[in-house]
Amino acid sequence: MYTARSFLPTFLLGWGLGAALTFAVRGVGGALLTDPCEGHTILALLVPLLLGPGGLAFTALHWRRPARAALGLGLVAASLMPALFVGAQDIGGLRRTGCAGGYVVISEVVNGQRGESISALALVAGTERTLTARVGGYTRQTHPGLFTVSGAASTPGVVVTTSRAQVHAGEDFTVTVRVLPNTPVNSYTAGVNAVITQGGKRIPASGTLELNVRPRQP
Repeated sequence: MYTARSFLPTFLLGWGLGAALTFAVRGVGGALLTDPCEGHTILALLVPLLLGPGGLAFTALHWRRPARAALGLGLVAASLMPALFVGAQDIGGLRRTGCAGGYVVISEVVNGQRGESISALALVAGTERTLTARVGGYTRQTHPGLFTVSGAASTPGVVVTTSRAQVHAGEDFTVTVRVLPNTPVNSYTAGVNAVITQGGKRIPASGTLELNVRPRQP
């Protein structure tokens, strides 16, 4: 039978063990991983993935034994806080330093300013739309040079142009998506590619839109 007296101490013990394991693995892994990027994403997710399913399996196996089940539930709680929380913070740090890769954010233009980011766009054949974009995932500190940007489309009937040929990371630039009048009604891909050369290595970033071309009204 589950009672507060029997449940809470064992639950807190399980949570404490999980929290200790989180910081122990994080500390040891951080010391062993010499590369600033490689392996750190796996390290950030390793403990939450072990504690969550492992704690649930342990709880299910010992459900008729309240003390042991409470230990498993404590491990599950630790998989969320602090394990998942700390892991998410570490992954966020990797993104800010460019270790998690780069991307191009494409957004609507609202009153001349950057609006919500979008992943799909619908245009009538023969029309165009002006959007704004920026290179994300990198910073000017980690990637201080200029990214060369260019438009791309999956069909010649869609033309994507950028207002600038080179931009800094995080800098807004204008993107125009134009659908030629004779483009067949269909779904296409349009987007922006960006690349920078750093230390003799090409570092890419890209952003895409699902473009739905609609028929012209008679």
